[in-house]
Amino acid sequence: MTEVLTHDSPRPGQTVSSKPQGHSVLRRERRAGLLFVVPFFATFLLFFFLPLAYAFYLSLFREQLVGGTVFAGFDNYTKAIQDSLLWGGVRRTLLYGIIQVPTMLALSLLIALALDSGKLWASKVFRIGVFLPYAVPTVIAALMWGYLYGPDFGPFAQIADNLGTSAPKFLSHTWILFSLANVATWSWCGYNAIILYAALRGISPEQYEAAAIDGCGAIRTAWHIKIPSIASALMLTLVFSIIGTLQLFVEPNIFQTLAPTVIGPDFTPNLYAYTTAFTNQAYGYSAAISFVLGAFIVIFSYAVITISARRARARA
Repeated sequence: MTEVLTHDSPRPGQTVSSKPQGHSVLRRERRAGLLFVVPFFATFLLFFFLPLAYAFYLSLFREQLVGGTVFAGFDNYTKAIQDSLLWGGVRRTLLYGIIQVPTMLALSLLIALALDSGKLWASKVFRIGVFLPYAVPTVIAALMWGYLYGPDFGPFAQIADNLGTSAPKFLSHTWILFSLANVATWSWCGYNAIILYAALRGISPEQYEAAAIDGCGAIRTAWHIKIPSIASALMLTLVFSIIGTLQLFVEPNIFQTLAPTVIGPDFTPNLYAYTTAFTNQAYGYSAAISFVLGAFIVIFSYAVITISARRARARA
């Protein structure tokens, strides 16, 4: 019988490689994958991990008049944990968050539901208009609202002067948290609304059909179908908002020049850390404050996520 040699068959005297060809292909794919991953890790190491490590290094030292910079160990952390000014700023920031976060998320949800309803006139223009404040830098937004809040030169002050009344005290002790919350809500409401709107667009049409068969109107559909279906997106925006609240810095820093008797250097934890570093030249203690605040943010955010998840399981 004549042996038929195919293209893949080994010829007489030819050795067959024990390694399959797929092995080399797999190695090339892995090298290609590493080439895509390495730039990210290099950037992460250069711009995040190394500055963080250097800040931790600074937090272990203390600046003093006699002797200069000396090693302090964890004394800066002990001092920060016991610092009443720091925790007073944390309490003030949490109170601000109680005002701002629910208001912003409620408005964002209403905007997202309105967009998803498909009944808005010029919905694309409305969507761009809602999202546009997010494109304005926070510093510019704070300067703009600071002009509007101005007790002497703002439009509200001019209107009040023309009417013969006193100007609204937007920057007083009573209203300062509301004024700051208004700036943050104006800036971030559209951003959160777009996230929630994208989540609403991912709901299965079969759920709407089932709700229509059951006779649910628009409000009942929104309450029983839409909102429960985007619970994960709501949780995401909630956690981001909490983190952003505890990092409050730009708005009070800009408003400090307008209301120096209301907004002090310890008004928020970030403002306190900034003042400690660049005014008092206590870089080590400022770094320790930042790490303590970061740990508090992680613990607080984790607690919120855990409590919300337990309540969701309990309702289920």
